[in-house]
Amino acid sequence: MATEDPLRLGVVAGDGIGPEIVSAAVQISERALAAVSVPVDWRRLRMGAEAITAEGTPLPEATLAELDRLDAWLLGPHDNAGYPAPFRDALSPGGTIRKRYGLYANIRPARRLSGAIPAVCPTLDVVVVRENTEGFYSDRNMYDGPGEFMPTADVAMAVAVFTREACERIAHQAFRLARTRRRSVTVAHKANVLSKTTGLFRDSCVRVAEQYPDVTVRLEHIDALAALLVARPAEFDVIVAENMFGDILSDLTGQLAGSLGMAPSVNLSDTKAMAQAAHGSAPDIAGRNIANPVAMILSTAMLLEWLAERHHRGALADAATRIRDAVCRSLDDGVHTPDLGGAATTTGFTEHVLSVLASA
Repeated sequence: MATEDPLRLGVVAGDGIGPEIVSAAVQISERALAAVSVPVDWRRLRMGAEAITAEGTPLPEATLAELDRLDAWLLGPHDNAGYPAPFRDALSPGGTIRKRYGLYANIRPARRLSGAIPAVCPTLDVVVVRENTEGFYSDRNMYDGPGEFMPTADVAMAVAVFTREACERIAHQAFRLARTRRRSVTVAHKANVLSKTTGLFRDSCVRVAEQYPDVTVRLEHIDALAALLVARPAEFDVIVAENMFGDILSDLTGQLAGSLGMAPSVNLSDTKAMAQAAHGSAPDIAGRNIANPVAMILSTAMLLEWLAERHHRGALADAATRIRDAVCRSLDDGVHTPDLGGAATTTGFTEHVLSVLASA
């Protein structure tokens, strides 16, 4: 990618509050990129309820064909539970995208962004590294169809899948990340009960740890870890977990740091990246202009950093820093959406961040 080339990014707005928060992220990232002289070619694509209405499917082939050609994209939350049959019970659009592109690593940082934001654990500064393709989530661990089934109307069963390859792959992600932070990895497991599945996960991580002698390793049962994150948050740096454990832990850490509405994440393979806020589609507040866009904005900043490293393009990292700084300054200025106890609208917060970027 030459320095003067436009940056090509996919934009998939999704459902619920997705169009509102994705629009905010697009506006802010475009302003930050313009400040470092990087033009953007946005590729807007359909997914979710809008796509069902227009094309009869939540994930059109045209959307997938375009994603095939892209290195990176923004994905808004989706609400497959609200889709009409048969789509509500099928593999979710997000699950399909993760499987198609092998987005095996879900990186979810959590730390207090501003002294003006109350936080349950103001000293928390962690990154949850979540294995994103296997584990206990039935929409991701089968070649064809979900891993849940009902042999009778009164019995439901699920299959969890753990492979050594996937466990070791996510462990390497965690240990490499820890080397850029405080050199500590906590492995979340429940091997005292789930000895075969999470036992394999734990043991695979311990084996990988041998290749990183400069990183401290800590093993914690998932239930004890949830309590310790509240009681002694400053002890933790990078946490690596299987799919469902990582999802739950990252929701916890996001709220402990201030609000789940500010919890960003990126989904990564070795060649593709997807920015996606850690929270859901919040259909109860969709269209009311009160959603907190910070998580989606910061997810996009993480995406730009990944692209900067992949393509050795420092201007993208500069843009990501500008975005983070502008968001934190806006929060320090007291511009807070209702989830943070304020009265700012989604568009009002976005406009304030844009004004901060313009004055930088």
